[in-house]
Order: sequence, then structure tokens, then C-alpha cells
Amino acid sequence: MNFIKKFFVIAFFFSSTAWAQSGSFEQFFSAAKRDDEPAMVTLVLRGLDVNTRDPQGNSALMIALREGAAKVTSFLLGLDAVDLEIRNVQGENALMLAALKGNLPVVRQMIGRKAEVNKPGWTPLHYAATYKEAGAREVVALLLEHHAYIDAESPNRTTPLMMAAFYGHSSVVDLLLEEGADPSLRNEKGLTALDFAQRASRPDAIERITQALRARQPSGRW
Repeated sequence: MNFIKKFFVIAFFFSSTAWAQSGSFEQFFSAAKRDDEPAMVTLVLRGLDVNTRDPQGNSALMIALREGAAKVTSFLLGLDAVDLEIRNVQGENALMLAALKGNLPVVRQMIGRKAEVNKPGWTPLHYAATYKEAGAREVVALLLEHHAYIDAESPNRTTPLMMAAFYGHSSVVDLLLEEGADPSLRNEKGLTALDFAQRASRPDAIERITQALRARQPSGRW
């Protein structure tokens, strides 16, 4: 009897695969947005590909991370089949979105699953550097510990230090400078991290970056 029961369960899963692939994907992405774990589990068991993307190229995991859907995020990260390196049309991946939210446990879990810390263009470190709340420093420190390139340049040559100077927590500016970020680098518009801090009226960042620039100059030249 147990064998027969298992046979019908397996047959149900296989027969529902065609429905899952051709059916409404709205339920799948809606479950990710609403943090509806039971609905997500049901859809996955019916055979829907966990790496299905929406029209903007986002996976369900990426949507769950963006929406702060903790239960769905946890469920999806527990599936070996989930591809952490999917990129949407903006070139973002799941690790970048977790870093943007300052989600230290999820960032740590993704790194443990060998998520790529470095990538061309915008990087997880750029995104982590923009987080304004307490805990931002820890996410940045974790990425640096796993060899994130500290002076990574975006397509317009913006560095993580520039992002932190304009958007991020002051402790992140301090950490990046302590770890060797170059405050003299310029983006494609010729702006430095100091320019970013000044444009954002960030006095703490202005002071810290100015000190770092002075320390890099020969005596009497600043």
C-alpha cells in the first residue's frame, strides 16, 4: 500500500509539471511578494521552475529579498536548485539585493553557498555601501572578508566609497577607508568620494575623506 501511495504521489507531481510550466506565473511571483510560503511550496511541488524569471528578469528569490519576504527567502535559499547568479535587466543578482537591505544573515548564507562576491559592473559591495542603517558596517566587512574588490568600479566608474559617501552609514565610510579604499579615484564625470559627500551635505564623511586625502599627500602639498 505504501508503494502504491508513493507511486500516485510521484505521478501527480509529474503530471502537474506541464500545468506549472504553462500556467499562471502570477501566483508564483505574488507568493514571493506577499511572503506566502505555503503557496510557494505548493507551486514548487507542482513542478514550477524555481528559477523562473519575471519580465524584468527577476527570480522569485530576488523579488522576495526586495520585498523583505523572510519566509519565502528562507525556503528558496534552502533549495539547491535555486540559482543565486541570475541577473535581472539591471544586472542585479540576489546577493546585491540582500546587501542593499543590509540583510547580514542572508548575505552570510549566500556566501556560504558560493555566491559570487565580485562581478563586472555594479557589485554587492556597491549596494552594501548604500545601506544607511546600523548593521551596514557588518555587511560591508563580511564582503571584504570574502575578497570583495574594495575599489570596484561601476559602469560609470563609481566606487563603493563614493556610494557610501553619498548614501551610506558613516561607519561604512570609515571602514572602507580603514581597509584601503582609494579616496582619490574619480568617476566618469570627474567626481571623487569627497565630491559625493559634499553634494550630499555629509559633514562626517567630508571630514573623514579629507583626512584620508591629506594622509595620502606628501607633506605640504594639501
